[in-house]
Amino acid sequence: MADVKSYLKKHTEALVKDVGIEVACKLTGKSKATLGRYYSEAEEHADRFIPLDAAAAIEKEASYPHVTSALADLGGVTIAFDQEKRNAPKGGVNADVIALSQRFAMLMSEYSQSIEDGVITINEAKRLLRETSALQHVLMDMKLHLEDESH
Repeated sequence: MADVKSYLKKHTEALVKDVGIEVACKLTGKSKATLGRYYSEAEEHADRFIPLDAAAAIEKEASYPHVTSALADLGGVTIAFDQEKRNAPKGGVNADVIALSQRFAMLMSEYSQSIEDGVITINEAKRLLRETSALQHVLMDMKLHLEDESH
């Protein structure tokens, strides 16, 4: 259960940092300290989690539904989102395949650098997680384009 709690807290932190702490405060009506407690791994905050309505409010403005995705992962569920990304180039499956190849190359490059000394540090793990998330975004775009083309 501790791993689940840590996983949710890490995704809550990613969500808040996605939009910025000040914006998250405005969207939820919560203070910086309160939001910080939701993703703090300190023992005194171990049982504090972001309320669903607050997570939903932040996810409306975020680039990715971090908490929803984490809950889906924990439940063994795959989710798809069709929210238009503000800076996403228009393209189809061919553009997605190119982006997928580029992102995978970036992930492998990060992994190669990270494992060079035989130890993956916290910062290296964070970079790998960022690249993995970016790869997930590209795959989701590709899935959506394939669904559009199949109809």
